[in-house]
Amino acid sequence: MALIIILAIVILAVLAVSYAAYRIPFYHPDHRESPYDLPPEGQYDPYREAMTALIKEQDAQPFEPVEIAGQDGARLYGRYYRASDTAPVLIGFHGFKSTALRDMCGGGKLARQMGMNALLVDQRSHGKSDGRTISFGVKERFDCLRWAQYAAERWPGRPIVLMGVSMGAATVLMASDLDLPGEVRGIIADCPYSDPSAIIKKVGRDSMGPASILLYPFILLGARLYGGFSLTAASPVKAVRQARVPILLIHGEDDRFVPCDMSREIFDACSGRKTRVTIPGAPHAIAYVLDPDKYGRAVREFLASLGVGELTPEAK
Repeated sequence: MALIIILAIVILAVLAVSYAAYRIPFYHPDHRESPYDLPPEGQYDPYREAMTALIKEQDAQPFEPVEIAGQDGARLYGRYYRASDTAPVLIGFHGFKSTALRDMCGGGKLARQMGMNALLVDQRSHGKSDGRTISFGVKERFDCLRWAQYAAERWPGRPIVLMGVSMGAATVLMASDLDLPGEVRGIIADCPYSDPSAIIKKVGRDSMGPASILLYPFILLGARLYGGFSLTAASPVKAVRQARVPILLIHGEDDRFVPCDMSREIFDACSGRKTRVTIPGAPHAIAYVLDPDKYGRAVREFLASLGVGELTPEAK
């Protein structure tokens, strides 16, 4: 009897620690992100004014609310910014506990400059989309596929480009080996991590030191038991080995959250057509703000190589 009691206590302790470990990175029920809540770190201070101005500019654009159902029935929400009835479509995905208005304000401006339509979506468990669990791209990749299918069905024949920032970049890369519609011509990934497990471990080391490795098995178990997904089921590095479309990787060289070397790892693993551009001095997800000329030139040259649309005079 004593052994049974001890075993029960151990099981309950494992479940409790796993639940606590699940809640830290994955559980996100409130969806109260504001695009104007910029990271508090001092590294971002020089860019706050420019970033806020870009967000306000995107926030002021008229849009059509759009809703679709994910493969699991989750309601997914997006904002469609129309340029013209014949223009290509940029579908944008934001990062962890962020918003489309914040992370895609640079991509949205480029879309306007190039005369592209933009569909900026709330990732599951963010904004107006359903969900309480962030799966670091594992489930979100199938949402990306559904958004691409929706765009191809609504605007048949129009070129589609997938773009993401941070976790959004990992999401679009993890969708690169799925059965994307033929309209999807390419993927733009800004500061992606190479693997969900790798970024979890890196952030854990930054916050807790070497002892964080002891928590990692409980994070894996918590994701499986309480989030309903395996953290190791997919990764950008795995997906790009069978990528079906060309990929542009952009990364800030002073990214202290997602190391710039992670996009190098993705680039090296990619078996298809690929380009990588780094922005000297740029922190995480601020590459466009720091050097919009280099960033914009990289995007325009990539799109031109895909034969996606004609650039407006402003964008040339």
